[in-house]
Amino acid sequence: MLIRRSRVRATVVALLLLASATESRADDAPDRRDAIRALHRSTAFFRNECAAGGGYVYRWSGDLTKREGEGRVDEMTAWLQPPGTPSVGEAYLDAYELTGSKELLDAAVETAMALVNGQLESGGWDNHITFDPQERMRYAYRVDRRESPDRLRNTTTFDDDKSQSAIRFLVRLDEALEFKNRALHESAQFALNAVLESQYPNGAWPQRYSEFPDPDEFPVMAAAYPESWPRSWPDEDYREYYTLNDNTIRDLIVTLLDAYDVYGDQRYLDAAMKGGDFFLLAQMPDPQPGWAQQYNREMHPAWARKFEPASITGGESQGVMRALLLLYRRTGQDKYLTPIPKALDYYRASLREDGRLARFYELHTNRPLYFTRDYTLTYDDGDMPTHYGFIVGSQLDRIEAEYGRLVADGPDRRDKPARRRPRMTAQLRKQASAVIHALDARGAWVEPGRLRYHGDDDPTREVIESQTFIRNILTLAEFVAASE
Repeated sequence: MLIRRSRVRATVVALLLLASATESRADDAPDRRDAIRALHRSTAFFRNECAAGGGYVYRWSGDLTKREGEGRVDEMTAWLQPPGTPSVGEAYLDAYELTGSKELLDAAVETAMALVNGQLESGGWDNHITFDPQERMRYAYRVDRRESPDRLRNTTTFDDDKSQSAIRFLVRLDEALEFKNRALHESAQFALNAVLESQYPNGAWPQRYSEFPDPDEFPVMAAAYPESWPRSWPDEDYREYYTLNDNTIRDLIVTLLDAYDVYGDQRYLDAAMKGGDFFLLAQMPDPQPGWAQQYNREMHPAWARKFEPASITGGESQGVMRALLLLYRRTGQDKYLTPIPKALDYYRASLREDGRLARFYELHTNRPLYFTRDYTLTYDDGDMPTHYGFIVGSQLDRIEAEYGRLVADGPDRRDKPARRRPRMTAQLRKQASAVIHALDARGAWVEPGRLRYHGDDDPTREVIESQTFIRNILTLAEFVAASE
């Protein structure tokens, strides 16, 4: 009996020691070789099992039977909006630049070619790319060179940083490849030329387009208040409006500045500055010297979707001010600082009691506007839809601080900030260790979660996220670089 008890005791002790050793290994700093292996395993899994034609979506069920972008998609579809295809490609490129791994560069090129194969004749990208041969017959993809592209879907979208993020990634990779990949280089140049041609005479851009604008139809004028505006959604086509919504123009300015840094083409800098000049025109006069989400040809704030009224926005206006600060840093032109003090004063006076800003403020009265769940315009924030940010955080302190620094120090006019080499820290070791131990046998990072677009009764409780993949491979790449 004593022998049996001692054996049991010994077994318990052994199990406790094993558990302790396992926990210790999870907390120990990983070996550099372990990080490299994890980086390659995870990249191979993502490329071989998750990609569609070299492109990516937002998330997959843990067993890869379901996938989605901004909606359900099939295994032949890639998505554009971050954290979709361009974001994954940029992560591969970042990881390559940190580690020098050819596998990561190959992955970046493969992702770029997915974008090349999804570029439209209009110059940019739709919200997704299909690689299904039958579905592709409906689209005016450049590489397919179909006759009569005017009868096919050929709409470039700048909404939600879709085409802009694709261009920025292609431009960066083009430089990394020393402009030797002809297809990639031509795609980037074609897209940038389309950005220039789609710019309105006043410096703005539309949310999306299939044909370039006729300059004579879009006179240049300053923003003004309409005599009246509809309190219910007019259900009009807003795609050609001068669009600040979702930071469309800001993202285009950043994209053009990146392209100027790489190619040195003055046209890109000029177009970026012209975009900033539109922000000067678009600042509303007193008593609300902010900006609207979108403007019609008369430069009046206008409706877009049924939950985006003609109003002054507390959201995108902060992005406008950041873009103006960026343009001042890059050009040294004082005009880009001029609108900011008055705008800051106005938005500070418009803060809600909780220190945040309303997404929309009523024209003239400046009362915050919201919507009920059935999309009735209201002054009450008690019954808002949950799919949209009708209340936004305030960045006013940071904007004002940056403005103050620039006034004191002047512009830096740097072409591109130098990349800092990662430094090994206890936090980086801990993060890399956690990332390595979270990798499953396939090379996937699976996490608890649900699919957003497969219905409330969908049983999925484990998902694979592009955003998590991006974050984790960058952690591993930084660890590898810092371990050298």
